[in-house]
Amino acid sequence: MSIRLAGPGELPLLQALETSGGELFRRIGMTDVADHAPPPLHVLRTYQRAGRAWVTVDAGNQPVGYILAKVVDGAAHIEQVTVHPDHQRQGLGRALIETVDRWAAEQQLPALTLSTFRDVAWNAPYYAGLGFVPLAEDELTPGLLELRTEETAIGLAPADRVFMRRATR
Repeated sequence: MSIRLAGPGELPLLQALETSGGELFRRIGMTDVADHAPPPLHVLRTYQRAGRAWVTVDAGNQPVGYILAKVVDGAAHIEQVTVHPDHQRQGLGRALIETVDRWAAEQQLPALTLSTFRDVAWNAPYYAGLGFVPLAEDELTPGLLELRTEETAIGLAPADRVFMRRATR
């Protein structure tokens, strides 16, 4: 497996990866999350054109995972990370996060942030194992508060979510 920037022709594959990753939520009864539509192509294109969409690919150079990042209040915010269920538990998500960490360090951004489900095993507990720490309410920046408002608008309950941060390495 290797990691590289996503190509413009691969964006529909990222949508398919997102849909397949969502099925894991269905298995734990979170059907509303599983049924969320993947990011629209124009959104993925914005990340791809800005050089903030990376894929991990198999031996045939086909994406099996991806990560999107943006800058929020001076930190690299991981907007989405997804690995196809058939390729999970191989360190690919971790490798994608480390790719964003290196990018953030090159941009002289001091930290990574993300928002995730508090009590889903492959969400907050997983990220905690990678060195992310939960942010208290008074630690949320204006940009993170805006992201929480956006998440709430699409049906994600703030009580189920947690914002996390770790310093770039």
